[in-house]
Amino acid sequence: MNSEPILEEILIKRSQQKKRTSPLNYKERVFVLTKSKLTYYEGRPEKRFKKGSVDIHKIKCVEIVKNDGSIIPCQNKYPFQVVYDANTLYIFSPSSESRNMWVKSLKEEIKNNTVIAAKFHPQFWNEGVWLCCRQAEKLAPGCEEYNLFGDISRKPLPPTPISENSGKCRMLPPPPPPPEKHDEKGKEEIVIAMYDFIGVESHDLNLIQGEEYIIVEKCDINWYRAQDKDGNEGYIPSNYVTEKKSNNLDQYPWFCKNVNRNKAEQQLKNEDKEGGFMVRESSQPGTYTVSLFTKSSGEGTSQVRHYHIKETQTSPTQFYLAEKHLFSDIPILIEYHKHNAAGLVARLRYPVGKKGTSAPTTAGFSYDKWEINPSELTFMKELGSGQYGVVRLGKWRAQHKVAIKAIREGAMYEEDFIEEAKVMKQLSHPKLVQLYGVCTQQKPIYIVTEFMEHGCLLNYIRQRRGHFTLGMLISMCQDISEGMEYLEKNGFIHRDLAARNCLVNESLVVKVSDFGMTRYVLDDLYTSSSGAKFPVKWSPPEVFNFCKYSSKSDVWAFGVLMWEVFTEGKMPFENNPNHEVVQLISQGHRLYRPKQAPANIYEIMMMCWQEKPEERPAFYEICHMISEVAEGDS
Repeated sequence: MNSEPILEEILIKRSQQKKRTSPLNYKERVFVLTKSKLTYYEGRPEKRFKKGSVDIHKIKCVEIVKNDGSIIPCQNKYPFQVVYDANTLYIFSPSSESRNMWVKSLKEEIKNNTVIAAKFHPQFWNEGVWLCCRQAEKLAPGCEEYNLFGDISRKPLPPTPISENSGKCRMLPPPPPPPEKHDEKGKEEIVIAMYDFIGVESHDLNLIQGEEYIIVEKCDINWYRAQDKDGNEGYIPSNYVTEKKSNNLDQYPWFCKNVNRNKAEQQLKNEDKEGGFMVRESSQPGTYTVSLFTKSSGEGTSQVRHYHIKETQTSPTQFYLAEKHLFSDIPILIEYHKHNAAGLVARLRYPVGKKGTSAPTTAGFSYDKWEINPSELTFMKELGSGQYGVVRLGKWRAQHKVAIKAIREGAMYEEDFIEEAKVMKQLSHPKLVQLYGVCTQQKPIYIVTEFMEHGCLLNYIRQRRGHFTLGMLISMCQDISEGMEYLEKNGFIHRDLAARNCLVNESLVVKVSDFGMTRYVLDDLYTSSSGAKFPVKWSPPEVFNFCKYSSKSDVWAFGVLMWEVFTEGKMPFENNPNHEVVQLISQGHRLYRPKQAPANIYEIMMMCWQEKPEERPAFYEICHMISEVAEGDS
C-alpha cells in the first residue's frame, strides 16, 4: 500500500519562506514517509494537522547537510536536505542514527525517479548565499557531484511496527555504518581570516576576511605559511587568522578580544545603530560581557548596557543572559538574542565588533623582512624631536604610513641597539607600538615603527585637560597595563615607562613605545651623578640605590604613569629636583592622590609603590584590578 508508513518521527523543519534563520523559524513537525509522499504535520501523533507534503516522484536529491561550523538555533543538530522542484527542505534529526535512517530510506524510495540531480549543494542556503560555494543565486547549479546510492543499502529495509502513539521511528535501526575514512586534510589545521591582508612581497599570500586557509608551516610566532582554497601558498601574519573551532569566539564578527568597557561604549556610540552590539572579555578571566546600544532607553536618550554572560553550575554547562533561555554555547545564545530581546533592552541587531576596529599591525612588513631599503621610504612632516633624534611621518613603498626615527649620530650605542632590535621586532601585541624594521646600511640609522596619529600620551592628555571622563582615564591605564603584562610575560624590561613613552592612535588606543631603549641612549637627562642612567622620578629605591632593574621596577614606574594620567599630565614631584626625590622616596614619601582618582585607583598606585619589589603586584594582577574597576558593578 502506498499510504503505509515506512518511517515516522518528530523532527524539526526549517521554514522555507523566511529569509533569516531565527529560532522561531524552526518548528517541530511529525514527519511521515510513505511510498508516495513525505508529509509533515503539526501537533501530537494522536491529534495532528497536515502542514505540507512532497510527492516522492518529484524529489531529485536527498543528502546529509555538511554543517561546517554554522550555528543551528534548535535542539536537533543533525540536518539533511530534500530537494524537489525549485525548493530545498531542511530537516533536523535528533541524532546521527535518526538522520542516517531517513536519508537511506528516502534514497531508496527515489532511486527510480527520472529527475535525479547530477550535482547538489552540500552546505546550507543561508542569509542569501550557498555556504559551500558562496553563490548568491538560490537556483544556482550544485557544486558537488551527487551520488544517489552513496552510503545506502541497495536492499530495502523491512518496516517493523511499533506502538501507534509513539513519536519515534517505525523501523529498527540499520546496522552501524562503516567507520568514516579521514583523509589527510582532516589532520590539517584550518584557520579563518579575521581581517583582509594584502601581501607586500611576492612570497606573501593575500587574506580575505571570513575565508578559510590551511596552515602549511608555522615559521615563527608571528608568520605562518598558508594555502588558500585555490592551492596558492605564501606567508601570512599569524595575528590575522584564528583557528577554526566551534568554541573559538575569535572567528565571529561580533567578538572583540581586546576591547574594554569604555572603548566598547565609544565604539557603539560612534556607530549609533539601534541594537548595535559586541561580545568582549569581562574582567573575570574566562567570562564574557555583551555590550548593547539602544536609542530607546527609558530616559529618552541613547545608552549602552552591559550584560554578563552567565553560566549554570550544572553539567554540562549552559550559558544565558536571561535565566529562562539556556544555551549550550555562546554563539547559539547570540544567535537566539538576535531575534529575541528576551529581557535585554533591545535585540542584538547589528554586530559592531571587528567592523569598528582597524586591522592589527604585523611584526615586520613581511616574513623575515628586517632590513628596510631607505629608498622605499618617503619622508613627510616632522612629528617631533626626542632624545634619539628627529621623528617624521613617512610612507613605506608610498602606501603604508610609518613613523621614521632618524638616530642622531652619537645619541646611542648603535651596534648594541641593532642586535637588541632584532629581538624587539619579534614582540607583537595590540598594546605595543610595533617595530617594523631598521635601515642600518647608512648614516643616520633609521628605526621604522607603527605610526600613532595622536602622538605622545603626555601631550595628548595635557592638551585635552578637563575633557576626560573617569572611564577614559581608566581605559588609558588598562591599555598600558595590558602591553606591560605582555612584556613581563616575555621577560622583557622596559626601563623607562612613563606617559612620554606611550603613544595614542586614531582609535584612541594607548600603546607602550620605546621599550628597552634607554640602555643604548647617551643623554645627560638620563644620567645621575653616579653615572647610572635612569629617569629618577619614575624609579624605585632599588634602581636609584643599586641600578637593579626588573619587571617590578617597571611596576613602580607604572604607578607613577597612572598618577600622570589621573592628574592629566602633571610632572611628578614637580617642585623637587632629582636628589630631593631620592631622599623623599627613601624616607617613605609617596605621590599624593590625584583629585580625579577614586580610592580604588589610588590603592593600585600605592601597591605599585611598595618599597620591597617582591611586595609589588605583577602586571597580570594589575590588569585584573584595573579591569574590575573599569567594569564597576555592571
